[in-house]
Amino acid sequence: MTGPGARYHRGERAVQRRTGQLERADHVGRSIGAAIPPVAARFLTERRTLVVGAADRAGRLWATTLSGPAGFLRAPDEHTLAVAAGPVAGDPLAEALAGGAEVGTIALDPAGRRRMRVNGRAVPDGRGGLLIAAEQVYANCPKHIRRRSPHDAPAKAAAATTGTALTLPQQLAVGCADTFFVATADPDGKVDASHRGGAPGVLTVHAPDRLSWPEFPGNTMFMTLGNLELNPAAGLLVPDWETGAALLLTGRATVDWADPDAPVVHYTVTAVVHLAHATPLTWTDH
Repeated sequence: MTGPGARYHRGERAVQRRTGQLERADHVGRSIGAAIPPVAARFLTERRTLVVGAADRAGRLWATTLSGPAGFLRAPDEHTLAVAAGPVAGDPLAEALAGGAEVGTIALDPAGRRRMRVNGRAVPDGRGGLLIAAEQVYANCPKHIRRRSPHDAPAKAAAATTGTALTLPQQLAVGCADTFFVATADPDGKVDASHRGGAPGVLTVHAPDRLSWPEFPGNTMFMTLGNLELNPAAGLLVPDWETGAALLLTGRATVDWADPDAPVVHYTVTAVVHLAHATPLTWTDH
């Protein structure tokens, strides 16, 4: 396959066709590259966090967060993203990232309402961080990003709790969230990490192991829904902006296409990890 559509796999094309967005997706897809341009390299250097999606050794998808001072992300060349940080103790992706993995990443700037994705193969850098060989690089629009500013908090020892379903406090936290991240993968294991946001309550809790969310109009590439078209595995990251904690979920997703203009994703939780101190950063609303 040649032409703009070659940037997409058959699941993405199927969703673009279903929603009548093939032409628009072809136009937007021209922004996808395999190199990190200078403006993107500067953006990455200024960031304090990076969301990373990957599969664990059991094949389950998770999304987690890595953080550090400005400069912990850098592009030593146009095809490499260096990450001077690793997962905290208890993170379900710690083992996978220590041995190398396909990753999808998203660098978010809540203060400036900007975001950028870098997907590729990650390997350990030998110093506790990662080197990611970029395969897909592109920026996203500011839709649904709530403005927030980072603040350093006192460092605390990592603490993780696990389960197979959401506790009542976790259900309440998820139901009040205005931001979450989704990790999905195509059948070849290529991972993508995506941002979702809206008003508090964008995630609906139906039961301790069942959630749903609406898919709002976006960039028309449909990378998340395209992956789910072929592979239902998905990982969710729900950050606690006020404390630096994070709720990590893994499970399976299905998409309800009853209204092609307003699809709804239904999610079944199979495992939960709560990281009490996922990052030393807290965030306050502007």
